[in-house]
Amino acid sequence: MLTDPLMAKPLFGFDGSHIPGDQASVWGADEGHPYNERQTSKAWESFVTSGDVRDGGASVRGIIEESWQRSVRSGVDARCRGSSLIVSPDNISELRLKNEDLLSATANTLRRVAEVLGDAATMVVITDKNGVVLDVGGDLRTIEAGHDIRLELGAAWGEAVTGTNGIGTALVTGKPVHVHAAEHFSEGIKAWTCVGCPIRSPVDGSILGIIDFSGPQAIFHRHNVALAVIAAGHIELTLAERIRIERLRLLEAGLDRLPGTGSADGVVILDRFGRVVHHNDIASMRWKAVAPSSELRVGTRLLADNDGALPDEILKNLPEPLREQRVEPLAIDGVPRGAMLVLPAKPRSPMVKTTTAATHAVTAARTAIVGRSEALLQAVDRTERAALGKTPILLEGETGVGKELFARLVHAVGAKSAKEPFVALNCGAVSRELLGGELFGHAPGAFTGATREGRPGRFEFAHGGVLSLDEIGEMPLELQPYLLRVLEERAVCRLGESKLRPVDVRLVASTNRNLKQEVADGRFRKDLYFRIGAVKITIPSLRERAGDVEILVDHYNCQFAGAYRREPLRFERECLDFLQRYAWPGNVRELRNLVETLVLMSIGGPVTLKDLPEDMFETDVFATPVKPLSERKVAADDEVARFDEMERRAIERAVAAAGGNVAAAAEKLGVSRSTLYRKLHHYRSSP
Repeated sequence: MLTDPLMAKPLFGFDGSHIPGDQASVWGADEGHPYNERQTSKAWESFVTSGDVRDGGASVRGIIEESWQRSVRSGVDARCRGSSLIVSPDNISELRLKNEDLLSATANTLRRVAEVLGDAATMVVITDKNGVVLDVGGDLRTIEAGHDIRLELGAAWGEAVTGTNGIGTALVTGKPVHVHAAEHFSEGIKAWTCVGCPIRSPVDGSILGIIDFSGPQAIFHRHNVALAVIAAGHIELTLAERIRIERLRLLEAGLDRLPGTGSADGVVILDRFGRVVHHNDIASMRWKAVAPSSELRVGTRLLADNDGALPDEILKNLPEPLREQRVEPLAIDGVPRGAMLVLPAKPRSPMVKTTTAATHAVTAARTAIVGRSEALLQAVDRTERAALGKTPILLEGETGVGKELFARLVHAVGAKSAKEPFVALNCGAVSRELLGGELFGHAPGAFTGATREGRPGRFEFAHGGVLSLDEIGEMPLELQPYLLRVLEERAVCRLGESKLRPVDVRLVASTNRNLKQEVADGRFRKDLYFRIGAVKITIPSLRERAGDVEILVDHYNCQFAGAYRREPLRFERECLDFLQRYAWPGNVRELRNLVETLVLMSIGGPVTLKDLPEDMFETDVFATPVKPLSERKVAADDEVARFDEMERRAIERAVAAAGGNVAAAAEKLGVSRSTLYRKLHHYRSSP
């Protein structure tokens, strides 16, 4: 909590023209002696002229003199007016993304400090570990004045760039530092005072960034250093709690993988920074033989240059001796957030190494399918069992249910080395004229639009792996015999050629149509249908996946909030209830697009029904039948209940007259669609 001295309004502007008498001599926070403006200015003039602060009897605090000397050695211009280095917008976006955890942990503290400060002529600055400004808050006038010295987003305030200042000097010393007015090395910022305090990682104690209070000279008080320390402490506590929660969830994810390990195997759990968060005793005993150059302890960092985004190919980033070990990614809410390193009791063979890569691919494919409903888990189980064979698989399901994710799961489960190709083609996205060439390849100049050199088709590209044909029901009838022939003969003949080219391809076909009906209507060949549909798997629609809507909302909320560097949204319970009962004609794709739009368009505050698109209220929004309003009991002597009953009956009649169209019923009743829905929701949930 910030105290009154820091909240006091300044009695002067940023020109430094006047210092109130009671501020002319302020006690140094680290050495217990008074600050004297005249003596400090004299020492600075002496230093920049002769290199000695004591010419003429002047003196300055030791920490400041040492910083001035470092500033000179770094070549900082003593006459500059602030930061001389501004990071480009693209680079600052990248830096903010790399420091997502820090910014997320500081957001609440920054907001609370800004509220407490009000218009107290103080700005709060958050920087990264190199002193680059990532975020600012506090008094708007002070923030605006900060532009004059380039104390702003993307500006570098390390000592080597800007000389002695609260941010840069705190980074060098690793301690809380105040730099008051004339103590700054650069002449252009001597009208300012600042207090910087390091924010340290709760895991290894390394400096993650700096929190800095800056403003005109009059805001200085020696207690400000304590305030900065308290604020940094709050941020570190937030980081520690988040790390604790993530560590527990990584351990839970690791437990799910333990059935694949032996009792004599060493197990090491890594977070997304490549730091050790847990290891068993067997791993401790085996570590020296595997990686003698490093020490195994909680906090040890095994990935040297990783800023928190776990690499897709973690094996390539581990130290050389560890690349022969088994590594499995660990996901939290469907997002890779760590890894489990297994040190087996027996030396690994090349075959085991290959299996590890394949296991990694299977885990990633499973992780991509988000949800815990029984219907979804059954579909996943059927897909994995079917993937162990060689028979073509037909995936059936509505648009947007995620059929390609299941096709990729087939590929991952059936793979032996994780190097087998996965080739996808949407039969409905290619013109009838070009589809044959795309699928089977063509000889030079075989048809109008063909290349001079000729080219292989998707079947040849998929040799040894999986070919995923989406919307196979869109395939022209005249091409279907060619597809059947390739599947029967396991060889492809390019258009315009007579040469057969052997292909070993696992076909996974997908459709949102009823192919059996298409066969009956003569739009799809019966023999091809039976060939590709020997194993049929139906992917459930979202409305059939009880409980998965809220899981998916949370998953995409976190995903897009991270991608767009924003705080995750909060959804009102009423809004979540609506989303869970909404029919979702576009399935997971519709939900994903909705959450992305809400994250992009959010201006703060919780998401309510009013934030949802109007067209979500235009059709029957309920995925399950609503109990007729007329069947509900009403207390005869309850005036409010009688009024509710009248309203219920009016709504019931309007909805019935509109054929179930909520939009039309709302127009007839003279209320908005969202209002009508809220009333429907209220009466539906009433006893």
